[in-house]
Amino acid sequence: MEDPRSDIRAIFDAGLKAADPGEAVRRAVRLEGKRLAIDGRRYDLGAFDRVMVVGAGKAAASMAAALENILGSHLTMGVITTKYGHGCALKTVSLMEARHPIPDEAGVGGSRRILELLEGAGERDLVLCVISGGGSALLPLPADGISLDDKQKTTQALLDCGADIHQINTIRKHISGIKGGRLAMAAFPATLVTLVLSDVIGDDLDVIASGPTVPDRSTFADCVEIVDRYNLTATLPAAVMAYLKGGIKGEYTETPKPGDPAFDGACAFVIGGCALSLFAAKQKATALGYNAIILSSIMEGETREVAKGHAAIAREIQKSGNPVPVPGCIISGGETTVTIRGDGLGGRNMEFVLAAAIEIDGIDGVTLLSGGTDGTDGPTDAAGAVADGSTVRSARDMGIDAARYLANNDSYHFFEATGDLLITGPTMTNVMDLRVFLVTGG
Repeated sequence: MEDPRSDIRAIFDAGLKAADPGEAVRRAVRLEGKRLAIDGRRYDLGAFDRVMVVGAGKAAASMAAALENILGSHLTMGVITTKYGHGCALKTVSLMEARHPIPDEAGVGGSRRILELLEGAGERDLVLCVISGGGSALLPLPADGISLDDKQKTTQALLDCGADIHQINTIRKHISGIKGGRLAMAAFPATLVTLVLSDVIGDDLDVIASGPTVPDRSTFADCVEIVDRYNLTATLPAAVMAYLKGGIKGEYTETPKPGDPAFDGACAFVIGGCALSLFAAKQKATALGYNAIILSSIMEGETREVAKGHAAIAREIQKSGNPVPVPGCIISGGETTVTIRGDGLGGRNMEFVLAAAIEIDGIDGVTLLSGGTDGTDGPTDAAGAVADGSTVRSARDMGIDAARYLANNDSYHFFEATGDLLITGPTMTNVMDLRVFLVTGG
């Protein structure tokens, strides 16, 4: 209790440790002689000529490394794509690194290499696909008639408008040559098993990394509805709009749906997600002496509004001891959205902390942290930020107006100036965001 900032970082770090992708794979996959046991199913490796690993995401390299250690000489080959700086040493699987969240040519190249590997897959092949958050941007192969530049501009427009990940990935799937079940089509008729580390609220398999190996429930019509909802018709590239409208008319093939033969030999398992991190964070908070409560693992909505709600709960703990008595700890996970109105630098976690810091300005005994479990928040080198009731006042003394920075979506430069950025470096995992409030008095 004497050092809430040290405690809050220890709680966050405990959540990170629980999200380790290698551990998630090892919990779900075992080698029993010549049989591979995966979440209750067993695969006779003697029945396969080849065992391959493919996939993409910020945690893909760590997941592939765990599979290499489990499979040993049974593993034949593989290709995975991860974010720059998120790789690790692999023996059999080829590692590609690419840009996230705005895709680049390296990501296109990695997607093509995965499809090339799967071209010769047959009935006597076992394909293990590792998928984690970030996979959408790291599998950016455009559909015919769509350029990488079109995809880059589309991704940026969707990120800026405040669309949630379900809406963003609905459109991504429909302008892709590999997402939305199309990787499964490439692997057919091989046996396909997908291991998923979820970064999506609800763990929807067709949303995580835009569902490259599972049936897609969304349609071209859904895409156009999203475009209309966010007034993106004039913002998205003409080629993308033409493609989406052509899809409604039947000029382009829909993503494969449930019942498609491509999924006859395919299955997918969520082997880790936000909930494990939250429980580990709560356990650490309790060990440190806090009365801890998990608000939700599926928190979503506009970042500033979610921040106000969390700040209000912290104040209520001070006032009435509800929902937990002082010293209290409230924890939540999920993924909020930021509607970009300014031209500053930041991400949803830093914006959350800045908005909440304004709400608790001048209130002693409240400390908060919000960080991305992948170690990056928006296009920055920070995972998030830390603040307390004195942060905004200290900034004011430096001539820094917190409200102005928030209005300009410039949370990074605010916390850079105050020295409150949360820097973790690449964590090699991604299970959404982790938010912690400590209430130690008042």
